[in-house]
This record gives sequence, structure tokens and C-alpha cells, in this order.
Amino acid sequence: MTDAKHSNPSEIEITEPSSLNEQAAVALVIVGALVAVADRRVSPVERDEVIRFIRDRKLAPHVPDARLYAMFDELAERLEEPDFANVVIDTLRPVSNLPLSSHLMELSERVAAADEDVHPHEVQAIKLLRLLTLVLPRAKPVVSSAAGAERQAALKE
Repeated sequence: MTDAKHSNPSEIEITEPSSLNEQAAVALVIVGALVAVADRRVSPVERDEVIRFIRDRKLAPHVPDARLYAMFDELAERLEEPDFANVVIDTLRPVSNLPLSSHLMELSERVAAADEDVHPHEVQAIKLLRLLTLVLPRAKPVVSSAAGAERQAALKE
């Protein structure tokens, strides 16, 4: 039995792992949570800003507010662990092909400013996120074995 604290956050939050919409919601929440925990004190106004941002832009209309709040709290706690960077990368990688970068960056800046005190560590978190959105390896499309075999044959020709 795996400890939930040390398992992949995507496995905890996503009810349908193949759903890019679910993965995008988790990616947005983790970006907000990362900036919120950067100064070592998560303010309720920062958490509210994450949910408001997602709602205002209709980025995850299928996910109830209570679930988004629970995701935020769980991920904020998880991001206080030493391997927080792996958690962020593992969460962002599946959605790296989606046009989320501008939303991720805007959300990170809004969360930093939400408590009216932009801490230097929040600025560092935003810089880290900017780098990750630029260099994160793109997700590879999953193809069925029949389609993959056809593709391999076409590449050999």
C-alpha cells in the first residue's frame, strides 16, 4: 500500500487519468499552490484566487469547487516535501502540449499578488514555472498498437 503523501499527485486527484481536462485542472491548481507555498505561509486569499481564476476563465467547469479546494490543500501540503520539483514536473508534463502556458503564468502572478505581498520566493517560483513551461518535454501522443505498427512501417519506407 502506497502512502498518499509520496505517490504521484495526478493519481490522487484525477478520477479519469486519460482525461486531459482533469489533468489541466490539476496543472492549474499545482501552479497556484506552488506560488502560494513559496513564502511558507499559504493564505486563504491565495487559495481563493486559484479557484476564482479557474472559474472566471471556465477552465475546469466540470470540476466542483469543493474538489478544487481539496486539490489545492492536498497539493500545497505535498509541495512542502523535498521532492516538490518532481511533483510539479510530473503534473505539468501530461499537459505540456495544451495551450495552457499563458494561463499558468497569469495564474502564478495573480496568486503571488493575492495577499498584497509578493515575497522574493514567490518571484523565484514564478521564474521556475516560466522555465518549466518553456523546456518541459512535450507529452508523446499515445497510439494504439495497430496504429503504431502502421506508423512504424511508414517510417521505415
